[in-house]
Amino acid sequence: MLKRTEDNFTRNSMFILSILVSSLVVIIGLGLFLKSRFILEQVSFKELFFLIKWQPQAGSFGFKPFILGTIWVTLVAITFAVPASIFSAIYLSEYASAKFRNSLKPVLDLLAGISPVIFGVFGVLAIVPFVGNYVLPFAIKFLHFIPLLDTSNFTGFSIFTAGIVLAMMIFPIITQVAEEVIRNTPQEMRDSLLALGATRWEVVKCIVFKKAGAGIIAAIILGLSRAFGETIAVLMVVGNVVQLPKSVLDAGYTLPALIANNYGEMMSIPLYDSALMLAALILLLVTVAFNILAWGILLRIERQYV
Repeated sequence: MLKRTEDNFTRNSMFILSILVSSLVVIIGLGLFLKSRFILEQVSFKELFFLIKWQPQAGSFGFKPFILGTIWVTLVAITFAVPASIFSAIYLSEYASAKFRNSLKPVLDLLAGISPVIFGVFGVLAIVPFVGNYVLPFAIKFLHFIPLLDTSNFTGFSIFTAGIVLAMMIFPIITQVAEEVIRNTPQEMRDSLLALGATRWEVVKCIVFKKAGAGIIAAIILGLSRAFGETIAVLMVVGNVVQLPKSVLDAGYTLPALIANNYGEMMSIPLYDSALMLAALILLLVTVAFNILAWGILLRIERQYV
């Protein structure tokens, strides 16, 4: 009787804790909404999301430069990270020896666990000078014919630089998930095609991409979610200039950087607190949506192989 009581108590306790942890996202979202509703009551969505001016002292809270800056940085990061991650995952799964694969996986785990501020410092010390000393001269010499490309104020702190740093951060995440999904492709299908004389690359194109394609997309979405909400590393190298970027060489400003840079200065200005909480709510909703979509795809794939 006592053992049964202890077992019921343990089960109920773990159930309650699981519900509490699962409800944290809802609690955080509700708290952010309650904080941001004040600005929503006074300023229209159209003005908030499409107005260019960000002048809190004048009561102007235009999120458009920050939303565009976040999207630009994320797209640059995905452009660099996705090809490298997918081909790395294919190599680890289809070509690399077991010894090499097992020795490289801890390195990927290490990269995924490095603090974002370390990537930011590395970006300031290495990526910014590289972009300023090599990418900028190339752009001036060979890309001057592009009408929207303005290199007059380019210093190395830019959307392009932030995208490179962010790509390094999401590379191990996409690679790990994609490699696991690819390895779950039934070996019998690979062997059947190899027995017909196909090369390994033909197996990858005809079997792996078709069977693991949804999982690879889920891995990209997870990386996209990680990139969209990154704060410190991007803040250190993106330039933090409130403007509509015309090219990846322009400085930009992202929503996470907006919150991190201005949170301590908001108390004396009406609606400033509410505006920053709205920015946080937008980031939360986008991140949750990306994660739900990615994990939904992965769960569907897992059920197919069970």
